[in-house]
Parts: sequence; structure tokens; C-alpha cells
Amino acid sequence: MTDLKDAQTIQPPMQQKNYSGYKSFSYLTPGEDYKVYPLAPELGRVPSRRVEVTDEQEARVRRLFQEQLMISLHDHCFVAPQDLSQFLEFRRWGRDFTGYEGLSVSGLDAVFDNLMNGTAMITSRGGWKWDDVIFDLGMRLSDIAHQEMVVPCRTTEDIVNAKKNGQIAFIVSLEGAAMIENELDRLDILYGLGVRCMGIAYSEGNALGAGLKEPRDGGLTVFGRQAVKRMNRLGIAIDVSHSGDQTALDTIEVSEKPIFITHAGARALWNSNRLKPDDVIRACAEKGGVIGIEAAPHTTLTEQHPRHSIESFMEHFEYCVNLVGIDHVAFGPDVLFGDHVGLHTALTDALSIGASRGHLQYDKVEYVDGIENPAEAFPNIVRWLVKHGYSDGDIAKAVGGNVMRVLKEAWYR
Repeated sequence: MTDLKDAQTIQPPMQQKNYSGYKSFSYLTPGEDYKVYPLAPELGRVPSRRVEVTDEQEARVRRLFQEQLMISLHDHCFVAPQDLSQFLEFRRWGRDFTGYEGLSVSGLDAVFDNLMNGTAMITSRGGWKWDDVIFDLGMRLSDIAHQEMVVPCRTTEDIVNAKKNGQIAFIVSLEGAAMIENELDRLDILYGLGVRCMGIAYSEGNALGAGLKEPRDGGLTVFGRQAVKRMNRLGIAIDVSHSGDQTALDTIEVSEKPIFITHAGARALWNSNRLKPDDVIRACAEKGGVIGIEAAPHTTLTEQHPRHSIESFMEHFEYCVNLVGIDHVAFGPDVLFGDHVGLHTALTDALSIGASRGHLQYDKVEYVDGIENPAEAFPNIVRWLVKHGYSDGDIAKAVGGNVMRVLKEAWYR
């Protein structure tokens, strides 16, 4: 394991970050203040490959990381426990351990982090409860407050300043709005606590609209329309990644601001409800929005690349660019530190994985080669773009510029 880690970190990081070596909750006493669960390595866990480029291309990659904003539109930057059979009990403690070491070499300037989401099961096996989400958010921000590299982000200026200061802007996001129930003012509370991006529905439907697992999608509800308007006024960016198709189209129509599909791909390449049809992607782009391409295991597959890797992931990117243009595509890898495939297996029901993927047959992988965790995702994405002849301007748009453009419209400031 040490050899793998050394191999992955022998190159200097893409950007020098202000990392002091801090580990999550090190201001407390392990075993006394909280139960200890051995965590997965942040670097070198598996022999995921590096996209091969020439020395000249690598120099260009590093220059791009220095000059341009690098923004992940969707990730979970926590470190999973090694023993995933203990994951649910681990979650009940409500402590997400942020992968600071891995983030320090990721090259990221900002990340939309989606916390525990439906796996925040501190008081309920069903997840998505208001108390659990607030507990999760407060616990995570408490840990972040005890170090200086990752900083809470509430404005676009915070992202720019984070890059200048060798830091990473942490954008609090939630993949669904079930926890607000029928309480519109809870959106104000979440905004006040730092939430800056929210999905309409996760895979299950809620009071706002239908999720992608629902067999009948009735679209955005009356309450959902009120919620969209409130999010517009507050300055919460809206996400429809896990929403049903009609709910997504209604949201795009009702929203006064451009919206995000923070992490998905093209259903035209792989017929899964987890991915978006052309009409939804087009509608999002026509309103000025952006789709982020995701890499969670066994999602962005294609007939040409049925075994999930960075190649199938980037085929979805190129399809979307050809469909709606480079101004409307970004990256939301949706990766984490640890065994993501094993985590999906352990949480199939909680995350509605079976329902969202339908009955498609695919080659199961142990990890997504080339884009396995947040430490390697953007370095390999930029290498791939450089290797395939994308211009500096187009790369700048895809890795951060497009996201910033939407945020300047969607956020209050």
C-alpha cells in the first residue's frame, strides 16, 4: 500500500495548498470522545491509473491548474471506514472524516460537498430527517473550523480568495429537499447555515416533486414551485440530478435563474434513469445552466466503454459538449475516499441504486479506473482534455468557468 501511495504522490501537487497535516476531529480524544473506526487510505488505496501525457503536456496541465479555477460541481470528500459492514453504525455517530490529505493534492479550488445526505441516519434508518441533516452539517463545519486549508464558501468571492490563499472553498450542498417537508422557511434556515446548492428530490419523491425512481413523474408540485422561487430569492443554486424527467423540466421552466444538473450523464449513451435524456440537458442549457458529468461507479457507462473508467466518463462529457456546447458542461465526479463500489453494495436500498439503474447489465468494476477519488479526479480530467487537444479556453470553461457563470446568477452574491 505504501508503494502505491508513493507512486501517486511522487509528483508535486497541482497547486500548493495550505495543508498543515490536520486530521478530522484531532481536537478530540479518539476512543474517549468518539468511537474509532479504522478509515480507508486517502491515497494509493488501489492502483488506479494516471492518464498518460508527455512531459510538455504535463507542464501545460500544471500551468492550467495554476491559472484557472478548478471547481468540482459534486463530490463527497469524506473518508469511508475500511470495514463497510460497520458503515451504518459508523454513520450513527454523525462524524464524517474529511479527506484533507487527499484534497491537498487534488488541485481543487472549490468543491460542492454533499455531506451524508440520505445516509445521515443518526436517528432514523430512513435518512433525510431535518434533525439528522442539521446535526450532520454542524458536525462537519465544526471539524472544518479547526483547520485552515478547507474554508466554508458562501459567495463567489470566497472561491476566488480560496485559490489566492492556497485554500479550498467548501460549498455545502444537499442532493434532495425531503428534510424541509412542507416548511418553506426551512430553506431560509438552511441558507443561513451555509447551504448554497440543493436538489429538488433524491431518487424518492417528496413534497416538491418526483425522484428518478418513481414510476410516474407528476412533475413539480405546487409546493415545489414555491420552493423553487424561494431558492431563487435566497440564492440557493438548484440541482435536478436525481429528479424525475418531468420534475426536472418543470424546475427549469419555473426557475428564474439557471440551474445545475450537478452530477449525471447522457441517457442517449446508456439507458439508465440515473442519466439525463437529451431534452432535459437541452432545456437546462437553453436556460443558461450546466450539466456536471459524474463518475460514481457504474453510472456513466457507454456501449463503446461498458467497463466504467475515465474513458467512458469522458465519452459522456464529449457527447454533452456536442449536444449543447462547451459553455454548458462541467464535472461533478461524485467520488469519495474509500471503497465506493463496496459502499454502494452496502447501501443499495438507502441510495435507491437498483431502482435508478433499472435492469441494465454491466461489467462490475472494483473501482473506476482513472477517476477513483477526489485526489486524482481533476488532475486526470485535465490531462485527458490536454491530451485530446482541447484549447486552454475550453478547458477553463469546463473545469470552473461555466460553474462560476451560473453561480454569479444563481447566488445572492
